[in-house]
Amino acid sequence: MSKTVLITGATAGFGKAMAERYAAEGWKIIVTGRRQERLDELKTTLAPASVHTICFDVRDKQAVDNAIDSLPEEFREIDVLVNNAGLALGVEPAYKCDLDEWECMIDTNIKGLLYMTKAVLAGMVERDRGHVVNLGSVAGTYPYPGGNTYGATKAFVKQFSLNLLADLLGTKLRVTNIEPGLCESEFSVVRFRGDKSKADDVYAGTEPIRPEDIAEIIYWVTSLPPHVNINSLEVMPVDQAFSPFAINRAK
Repeated sequence: MSKTVLITGATAGFGKAMAERYAAEGWKIIVTGRRQERLDELKTTLAPASVHTICFDVRDKQAVDNAIDSLPEEFREIDVLVNNAGLALGVEPAYKCDLDEWECMIDTNIKGLLYMTKAVLAGMVERDRGHVVNLGSVAGTYPYPGGNTYGATKAFVKQFSLNLLADLLGTKLRVTNIEPGLCESEFSVVRFRGDKSKADDVYAGTEPIRPEDIAEIIYWVTSLPPHVNINSLEVMPVDQAFSPFAINRAK
């Protein structure tokens, strides 16, 4: 019997690459997003895979609950939940940031992830099998100027993943936090509010990781023997490393 994966934010970037990777292995796939036309295009692309699309915003708790409650019978037993939906907005220092953008990141990266996990988790526990994969970021561990609220939301994802695993001790469920570094996708276009030239500058002269790289890693993590759990995994391109501590020197 084929397994079922649910991927949030699946219409572009990491999510789309994941859907394609799981489709290639014959999994049943539930893809979610906020744009129905993109979901329809993705379903066509994934054919002949068995795909169920759901259009909703993970920030809307009632929409999340309705989406899970309305799943067709053949898609109800979710084996893998990938909490991929998330975003960063802006690179300004905290004192210049837009509070609405902070709230959007919190509502999506934290609350949306919580809503999805809560909606799916009970069924996994009842069946005593399942894997929750959360998309964190190296920004949740390593601070950088302008990272402020985005980094804080990903620090939450990191800690929630570890605590969720602790809660599930005694079950056969698994929890993994994947923490990408510099990756070329729509992420930076969104962060720079649609300015593609600024987004392209982020990757200029480097070879960043690709959505397909993350998709391959997540497929590998979820395909390991059921007694093996990868707690967290940092992934960066070889062109990225760590910076020394910043020091302000008085002149």
